Amino acid sequence: MPPRAPRLVATDLDGTLLHSDGTVTDRTRAVLAELDARGVPVVFTTGRPIRWMEELWDDVGGHGLAICSNGALVYDVARRQVRDFRAVPREVGVSIAQQLRAAVPGTHFAIEHTAGWASEVDFPRHPDDRAERTSGELSDIFRDDVVKVLAVHRDLEPEEFWRQVETVVGDQVVTTWSSSFALVEISAAGVTKASTLEALAAEMGVVAAEVVAFGDMPNDLPMLEWAGTSYAMANAHGSVRDLADHLAPSNDDDGVARVLTDLFGLSAAPSR
Repeated sequence: MPPRAPRLVATDLDGTLLHSDGTVTDRTRAVLAELDARGVPVVFTTGRPIRWMEELWDDVGGHGLAICSNGALVYDVARRQVRDFRAVPREVGVSIAQQLRAAVPGTHFAIEHTAGWASEVDFPRHPDDRAERTSGELSDIFRDDVVKVLAVHRDLEPEEFWRQVETVVGDQVVTTWSSSFALVEISAAGVTKASTLEALAAEMGVVAAEVVAFGDMPNDLPMLEWAGTSYAMANAHGSVRDLADHLAPSNDDDGVARVLTDLFGLSAAPSR
């Protein structure tokens, strides 16, 4: 355990703060509320686009800042508006798509932008995603505010596809994955949860040594490596457990809430 309580908490959502059914428990709400009352900022750092966050804002406090789309976008929760974003340049996005089509046939693409998303016609729709989308050729749907390019393959295993994509695109962009199927998330060069969290922490006068971070998937690795204290969830991917300083109970056992209760000496929270 660190010698004193951290000054900032950063936590992933899916597989980390949220239960597997996507809910926030009473225990977690109570912990977040008590940290808020003490003036301890909690920054939610997620791969989710903001369109997948609307039903969660009230559950996680309804205020403060959130890092979405793997670091590409900072969202002002209270104002319900995008504060900052770092886009994938059009020429880069279209070029890497061409490279991947040639190297990994069967790859299809979508884009996340600051106001929603769009995709190629053959890009599969997530069963939970009810948002409208524009479909067309990638060069036609690409915009100046694209914060993430999504590449999917129906026939490859997730890690196999990720490694192939990473080999092809190199350091032109940042690639990662956090899904159970072959979906690779592509951000602009230098954009990770860690790079954006570092900038927000600096605004608050907080250094890495004063940050505690929680995560469960490879897209959390840069953030966990940067933070002074890091926790992998018991249900985390092996690479995350190997890198993190500590192991927290699983997301379905309210692991983040349990650790924060101990770290900050919080009052007993409800079990649900």
